[in-house]
Amino acid sequence: MEIKGVIFDLDGVLCSTDRFHFAAWQSLAQQLSIPFTEADNRRMRGVSRMESLGILLEKADRAFSPAERASLASAKNDRYRALLAGLSPADLSEDTKQALATLRAMGLKLAVGSSSRNARFILDRLGLADFFDAVADGTEIARSKPDPEVFLLAARKLALPPARCLVVEDASAGISAAVAGGFAAAGISTAKDDERAVFHLANLSDLAALLARG
Repeated sequence: MEIKGVIFDLDGVLCSTDRFHFAAWQSLAQQLSIPFTEADNRRMRGVSRMESLGILLEKADRAFSPAERASLASAKNDRYRALLAGLSPADLSEDTKQALATLRAMGLKLAVGSSSRNARFILDRLGLADFFDAVADGTEIARSKPDPEVFLLAARKLALPPARCLVVEDASAGISAAVAGGFAAAGISTAKDDERAVFHLANLSDLAALLARG
């Protein structure tokens, strides 16, 4: 397996904005008098905003029209972006910084493949806006993970075939997307033990050593 490019999911891999998602969804849930737990929040990991809203509204005592759902999703995103404004380069771990620098020094092409429509905003806040060779995000795709569209787009932007790219993911939906698109996958965090992954990472710094071995 000759890897020429690495495509990273953003949230949960390069950084963690889970606390901001939870706070924003919890605020909306309280507004609607719907219970919302950490377990509900974990179910939303790796899926689109509208799918996440559907998870929250499973506990609602009434149905919501498409227009109402769109308004609720927009309100959640406004709250989330307000919280994201507090992100800074200090939120990027030393392990992540070192791993990215090492992979770059190895001559690999690097990309972000995220279903989030806020990916570029997050990268900017982290000081990574100009670091990656390509960014594919939720503003450019019609289908979110587990569909492979975002990873296929990232690979095209890198001018590499899926077979020459490794996807790094922390969610089952992301591993599914990688496999469906013909990519090798590395699992980290909650996806570390996914049997479909070819690499199982305790942290990102493990990745360079594994790729160096070929």
